[in-house]
Amino acid sequence: MPRKTYLKKIRRIVIKVGSKVLTDGRGRLWPPVFFSLVRQAVDLIGEQKEVVLVSSGAIAGGRSILSFQPGTGSIPEKQALAAVGQTHLMGLYQQALDFYGRQSAQVLLTRDDLTHRARYLHARNTLFTLLRLGVIPVVNENDTVMVEEIKFGDNDNLSALVAILVEADLLVLLTSAPGLYSDLNGIEEGALPIPFVERVTPEIQKMASGPLDELGTGGMVTKLRAVRIATQAGIPAVIANGRCEDVMREILAGKPIGTFFAPTRDRLTHKKHWIAYTLRKKGDLVLDEGAVEAIVGRGKSLLPSGVASVQGNFDNGEMVGCLDPSGREIARGITHYSAQEIRRILGKRSSQIEAVLGYRIQDEIIHRDELVLMADAAGKARVG
Repeated sequence: MPRKTYLKKIRRIVIKVGSKVLTDGRGRLWPPVFFSLVRQAVDLIGEQKEVVLVSSGAIAGGRSILSFQPGTGSIPEKQALAAVGQTHLMGLYQQALDFYGRQSAQVLLTRDDLTHRARYLHARNTLFTLLRLGVIPVVNENDTVMVEEIKFGDNDNLSALVAILVEADLLVLLTSAPGLYSDLNGIEEGALPIPFVERVTPEIQKMASGPLDELGTGGMVTKLRAVRIATQAGIPAVIANGRCEDVMREILAGKPIGTFFAPTRDRLTHKKHWIAYTLRKKGDLVLDEGAVEAIVGRGKSLLPSGVASVQGNFDNGEMVGCLDPSGREIARGITHYSAQEIRRILGKRSSQIEAVLGYRIQDEIIHRDELVLMADAAGKARVG
């Protein structure tokens, strides 16, 4: 199916801009790029579209201002670099927006903001209100307070979650690469990126590489993860070179620029997407072959009889992974029982739960309504 088919009714767009797009050859934030990106965003707004920017560049900006070499600095120092660089980053965005008579808004998020339901709704309502007022939100991870427990990991991941948060029609990842190549470790001169990917599979993910330098935290690997998150929510995505002139106009016109990723036909519900990609995993359950077949092949719930072992310690109501006997993660879900309780009832029939524990919360360890198959457990992709 041609990409133009997916682009007919695009209204709300999340655009993620990488550090390499925003910086010059010395790692300094480069004002002309900000003016180019803002001009394109303003043009889109003039066409009755809404734009949310997810912008990297804070730490890179702080490094150049405070003369830190790439790759150096402790975590507190990097948080300080982010604090310094974030003001510079927003200043450049607002300087460009002033030229076009528009206003920006800084929105800093942590994973906790999207994990807790009330805070999730507050963030969502704030972004919707900003868009209604004609303001361009500039979203970034709140690096100044980041710790592993609340960190998204990278702005590619954040951009996909923001796209879902605001119910975007399109996610665009602007980077220094022209798109996804079949072999990033040996691109021949004159080679073109893959124009269209129907589904992100393990085979597609093997085409990716890590970060090309120390300015960014991502690379094609994290971009493909973000694409998978977005497309499983029914949001098409594009990876393209952010330095191309009028790249957004070219993308929305359906031109063969970058790599276009189609939304999956078997899209996840909002709740299941939140379970799989927003909640932090607290442990794993290793399943026997019968439970794997029941979950993957027949869409069944996970019963205690299908659990072979428990990894980690977690409470009931937390998100856990489901592993096949080889250790491959096939699903994620919300457990009705704690790790300690499951260790006592694993291998047992549901009718035996109350006799073992003295009570029964549910017949299932994880009900199928709160169980999400991971993409690696599903079908093949067609590229072309």
